[in-house]
Amino acid sequence: MVTGGAGFVGSTLVDRLLAEGHSVDAVDDLSTGSLINLATARSGRGGEFTFHQLDVRSADLRELMARRRPEVVFHLAAQTDAGVSTARPLFDAEVNILGSLQVLEASRIAGVSKVVFASSGAIYGEPPSAAIPIKESQPQLPLTVGGVAKKAVGDYLLAYRDRYNLEFTALALANVYGPRQVAGGDASVVATFAGRLLGGEPCTIFGDGTQTRDFVYVDDVVDAFARAAGRGSGLLMNLGTGVETTVNDLYRVMAAAAGSDRRALNRLPGSGAPDRSCLDPSRAAIHLGWKPWTPLAEGVAATLEWHRTSAR
Repeated sequence: MVTGGAGFVGSTLVDRLLAEGHSVDAVDDLSTGSLINLATARSGRGGEFTFHQLDVRSADLRELMARRRPEVVFHLAAQTDAGVSTARPLFDAEVNILGSLQVLEASRIAGVSKVVFASSGAIYGEPPSAAIPIKESQPQLPLTVGGVAKKAVGDYLLAYRDRYNLEFTALALANVYGPRQVAGGDASVVATFAGRLLGGEPCTIFGDGTQTRDFVYVDDVVDAFARAAGRGSGLLMNLGTGVETTVNDLYRVMAAAAGSDRRALNRLPGSGAPDRSCLDPSRAAIHLGWKPWTPLAEGVAATLEWHRTSAR
């Protein structure tokens, strides 16, 4: 079962699992996800697929899991818009903490073998420069509402494993990008740049563009989730490239791929975003046999092609 299964990463994971011959249930309330992302899954190709339009906060989730009895639950449903998190912290906690607790309770009652949880690099806050790329041993001192929620769910996973023998793997995601990600809200800068470059509109870089991020391609991330179904139990593992890319360099790569010579606009930086962000994926290499394989230029090209096609 994949919660958030109609989303950008969730639907890509659904397609991967179906291609491997698994029977998959996708749960999504369609508040941000789209059934368009599940067109391949719903076409009947691959393994058995069932979609359930349901909010993970709903008590009906327990009945659904008790009836469907999934072996593994991939929990990706979340409220990810940083602006919403800041403006509505209670709502953010309802979705990201209480919704996750509903998933854990439903999993416990249904006898689920394992929960694979989509955490975030935001759990680490803004560590000193000497600690970058960030390892899982770095203290978790989140500075954002969303980061606090991800940390809290990680603590609940540990408690459920100890108290109820519900196994888990938590995967802290860097900046995931790729096809099916759309601009708006807290979407990746890659999706935002792609839409504007292809539309002939200027792109905006907040600050001087020297701030760094760790951009990891969606197919690589989904590969790690699939591997985590049977590996890495009881662990938090980073999913990133271990490579810092400045926003300026990202724009140059994307503009070249889009055939644009338009210069980006610079504006004053927003508040709260770290200057540097990069995750060390070494633990995932050891315990999942995983490493990212998609170079930024290749991933950007595939992303731009998807945006071109979807705009038709």
